[in-house]
Amino acid sequence: MEDEPVSVAAVESVGQDAIAIAFESPADFTANPGQFVKLSADIDGERESRFYTISSSDVEDTFEITVEIDPDGAFGPILADLTAGDELDVSGPYGNAYYEDESRTVVLAGGPGVGPAVGIARRALADGNEAAVVYRDDDPIHEDALEDIEARGATVHVLDADDDTVAATTDVVTGEEGEQVFVYGFADFLDAATSAIDAAGGDPDAAKVENFG
Repeated sequence: MEDEPVSVAAVESVGQDAIAIAFESPADFTANPGQFVKLSADIDGERESRFYTISSSDVEDTFEITVEIDPDGAFGPILADLTAGDELDVSGPYGNAYYEDESRTVVLAGGPGVGPAVGIARRALADGNEAAVVYRDDDPIHEDALEDIEARGATVHVLDADDDTVAATTDVVTGEEGEQVFVYGFADFLDAATSAIDAAGGDPDAAKVENFG
């Protein structure tokens, strides 16, 4: 799908300078939790585009993205001002680091990587599978969603930005058959996460990884 108009269904605050935006899914739009889309808009006569990972458990009626707003950015403040009924263009989905009905999912998330972590965990639990999330951030967001998935049976570790990830990763990486580890975040977190997977006895090369830059 390329530059298909989509309407905003709802915008919700999920933390300081962070929002979840639900868009009405175009006809025939299919995607799995963990894939990403490209959003585009004309801003001051220039075409601007950014990529955002899907943070909803499915895309049947709507799909959700999670955005941490940089007030000095070109695109984030535009998203922050959206209301129901506003339109942008969407392309995608893209990416191969997505949920595929694995019997156990472990998601290591840094910063905005918590968006796909929540979506994958919710979908896994709805499918009757196991889920675990290790989330590291200096100012956590999506706390209500994390509490919800924990109440539904997921293992959740929320760490400060300076915390080591090894202990929490060791707690959730079992190495059992059918387990799939996902990693979402910026490059420095990816380095820490893959090292933690290795220290926990997992296989970093088998992880599904998305680098946010």
